[in-house]
Amino acid sequence: MAPPRRQTRTSPPKTRRVPAQGLRGRVRWDRVGRVGLLVVLCVVAGLYVQQAMAYLSVRGQAARQHAIVEQLTRSNAALRAEQRSLNNPVTIARDARALGMVRVGEHPYEVTGLPTR
Repeated sequence: MAPPRRQTRTSPPKTRRVPAQGLRGRVRWDRVGRVGLLVVLCVVAGLYVQQAMAYLSVRGQAARQHAIVEQLTRSNAALRAEQRSLNNPVTIARDARALGMVRVGEHPYEVTGLPTR
């Protein structure tokens, strides 16, 4: 058997007193770490926001350029159709008549004295 233990008197744990000046001069590394992480987080978030704004700007510019290309494509198609129409002999003859031109061998007449409306 084991020998009986000696009973010691238990006293309340002693609290260590630290002078007030000691706390002020001491560096709180946990707070420094938190503040440092917060600063790094803000910098990283700022970089992400900057990149997101640049992306949205480029996306808007691409949409505007695409709209310009679509407009120019429609304009090109209309101009090609007008070119085909203007090269048509029937259209050429009609426009020439509207300008007062006559064909070779025709006699032009000018009618005067009609009442104006």
